[in-house]
Amino acid sequence: MKRNSGLAVLLIAFGALILLHKFGYHMGPFIGSIMGYVIPLAMVGLGYVGIKNGSKFGWIIAVLGAIILLGKLAGWAIILLAIGLIVYGVSLLTRRSQY
Repeated sequence: MKRNSGLAVLLIAFGALILLHKFGYHMGPFIGSIMGYVIPLAMVGLGYVGIKNGSKFGWIIAVLGAIILLGKLAGWAIILLAIGLIVYGVSLLTRRSQY
């Protein structure tokens, strides 16, 4: 196989999943939630390739994909913030009880 064959197969698989989803064949909630992240990641990746090739259009695609991806990941950021606050609070309580 050639060097880019794996990437080509991956792109074909994602494209097939998108088409199946658009035609009404849903593969469960897991695939649907994954596909919501694939498109912005693909936009960031294609934008990166465009930037490497010197295209100003690549910046537009990359920034747009990053904004969409940040919107999707905002829920995870809040969960991580909550976990961080809990861990910090517990560390404050244990440090105070040691003295």
